[in-house]
Amino acid sequence: MRLSKSQPSLLSKKILEELLKKGLVELKEPKEKAAEALGELMLNELMVEEKLNAEVREILKQHDSEIEKGRLDYRRLFEMTKKRLVMERNIVL
Repeated sequence: MRLSKSQPSLLSKKILEELLKKGLVELKEPKEKAAEALGELMLNELMVEEKLNAEVREILKQHDSEIEKGRLDYRRLFEMTKKRLVMERNIVL
């Protein structure tokens, strides 16, 4: 699911409101500051896969000539490389 950069901010406010309403959290900071921090955290987590994809693209640039000659399937290499990095780094996507 793709989200715009403003959506995590809106979601964080709604989540925080529900947590406060149910008495599941107690804030030591103003509500606005907590919602902003939660939104940033959510956005960072959502960006993990995008950053990983960019890194895989950079790695595969080293094999551009082989890929262009048709000896290697780019999509397959991309998925294999991404899977290897996810396993090595214990990333949850």
